[in-house]
Amino acid sequence: MAGNVPAFLKKFVAVPVSVTDSSTGKTIKAVYYVTPDYLSIGTNDDWARINLTPLAAQRIADTLHCFLPTRKMADDIYKAAKLRPEPVPMYAFRDSTPTMWQHHLIIEGQRKGRRGLIAGIKKDVVISGKISRDNKPGRVAIYGWHRQDGKPIQPLYTGHVYWWVDYSQGIRLVYRKIKVKGRWMDYIDVLKDKILQRLLCDEEFCDFYRYNY
Repeated sequence: MAGNVPAFLKKFVAVPVSVTDSSTGKTIKAVYYVTPDYLSIGTNDDWARINLTPLAAQRIADTLHCFLPTRKMADDIYKAAKLRPEPVPMYAFRDSTPTMWQHHLIIEGQRKGRRGLIAGIKKDVVISGKISRDNKPGRVAIYGWHRQDGKPIQPLYTGHVYWWVDYSQGIRLVYRKIKVKGRWMDYIDVLKDKILQRLLCDEEFCDFYRYNY
C-alpha cells in the first residue's frame, strides 16, 4: 500500500473480449484492464512475485479498486499475453519461501528481461461460483498455469482451504471498472447481467464476486 512495487506493475494492460447477444445476434465488445504480471514487491531492480492467501489478496484488491479474475478471464488473459513461458512445476517444499523465490528466478530466466503482459507462469487465484457451493467452507479457487498449447495444468479447483499458499499460486489484479460498449460498468454489475456476465465468466453460476475477510 506504500507503493513498494516495481513501476512496471502499475501500468495496467487492456484485454479485449466480446460476446454475442443471443436475442439480437449482435456482438457486444468490452475491455478490462489487468496488471501485466502477478502481484510483486520491491523496486525495478530488486523485486519478487509474492504468493498470498485469497483474503490478503482481496484486501489489496479492494484498496486498489480491483478484483480477482474468473476462470474465463484467466484464459482470455493468456490469449492476450505477449509472453507465454512454459510452466515450470516444482515438487519439494512447495509452500516454503525459498521455493517461492527460486520459482520467481526461474521465471525471470525465461522472461529474459522482455516486457509486456505475461501469463502461463502461475495458477491464478480466481473467484468462482464453486466456492459458495462447495460442501466444505473456507475454500480458495485456483485455475490456470497454461501450457503453450493453451491448455491449463490446473483445472478449476476448490480443494484447498483458504489459508493454503504455495509457490505456484499468483495474484492477478483487475481494475474493477469494465468498459462495455464504450461505457464504464462495475464488474459486479456486469456479472449480475445474464448476457454481459459471459464477457467475464463461463461457469454455470457467476455470483461469487469476492473473498470475505
